[in-house]
Amino acid sequence: MSKYRVLIDANDEKGLVYKVSTIFYEHDLNIISNSEFVDKDNNKFFMRSVVDGAIDKEALKTAIEAVLPENSSIKVIEPKKKNIIIMATKELHALGDILIRHESGELEANILAVISNYDILESVVSKFNIPYITISHENLERPEHENKIIEAIQNYKDVDYIVLAKYMRILTPNFVKAFEDKIINIHHSFLPAFIGANPYKQAYDRGVKIIGATAHFVNNNLDEGPIIAQEVKHVNHAYSWKDMQRSGRDVEKVVLSRALKLALEDRIFVYANKTVIF
Repeated sequence: MSKYRVLIDANDEKGLVYKVSTIFYEHDLNIISNSEFVDKDNNKFFMRSVVDGAIDKEALKTAIEAVLPENSSIKVIEPKKKNIIIMATKELHALGDILIRHESGELEANILAVISNYDILESVVSKFNIPYITISHENLERPEHENKIIEAIQNYKDVDYIVLAKYMRILTPNFVKAFEDKIINIHHSFLPAFIGANPYKQAYDRGVKIIGATAHFVNNNLDEGPIIAQEVKHVNHAYSWKDMQRSGRDVEKVVLSRALKLALEDRIFVYANKTVIF
């Protein structure tokens, strides 16, 4: 007896919940939890169910497919740890938070490696017995540097997600295409304002009252991929720019870990450059 996650993405029509629930019953499965959502503007139906029982995955998928509209997406997933690779540059806060959560068993993940273009963070990562791979960008054109990273990643089998834990280099379309829908990024939510060096100093000089962070999937539109999680924090005139930076980094690490957890638990549906999250 095992628990499975069943994810359904279909055009909406009457009776879908009833039809799918009937299939579960006919396959002698118990529904542990169930969530559904209908986007009426796009006539899209989304459903995430956790079911328990003896499952023939292909038979269940075929039976559900038979009662759904054409071109529906059905996934039957056995919960298990997913394989992730983390990419970082020099900042520790986002990477460190993921490492600690992983060490404490909070994340359904195997961290296969940490890849960086600097060796600055190696001493910290080594404490967690996780491989650290330094691929310097010095004296390399961007495509050549990325190809070396791609080769390093492809040495690992079945990589489910690549997590950019404050990886501070823009990825080319070639890299994004190689890992489509697998790359999760975090950035401060000042964008498109305050681009460049020291955004918190820029924000302080402008007198902002809210800081925040956004985690999203990466596509070829810079920092415009489907949003997974966001958080904001109010600040005031008493904050120095360094206070803002510390608070901002706290928000960034929490939002990135939250987004990763959602992905690892198969709670995200992506469509029309946005997400439905259960």
